[in-house]
Amino acid sequence: MPTVRVILALSTAQGWKVFQLDVKNAFLNGDLDVEIYMNQSKGFVAKGKASFVCKLNKSLYGLKQAPRAWYKKISGYFKDIGFSKCFSDSNLYVLN
Repeated sequence: MPTVRVILALSTAQGWKVFQLDVKNAFLNGDLDVEIYMNQSKGFVAKGKASFVCKLNKSLYGLKQAPRAWYKKISGYFKDIGFSKCFSDSNLYVLN
């Protein structure tokens, strides 16, 4: 929150435009870098394959790797388009 407050104060003082982005289902867009398997969900069990499991290709909400997978993906995107990570706050990216 301190970073957000500083950015809002600077933008007000300098007359900058501020944009906000909310990525719907963000954690569902993270790519997994390890193999993770889960039991079939109740109500969606394939007939005759009740003992089978599902291999996840993408992260799910509630999966402990989901936040890390999403951060890795969005961080890579920001770097690809020219942003650099701020030294004092690793969640702040700057474009010069």
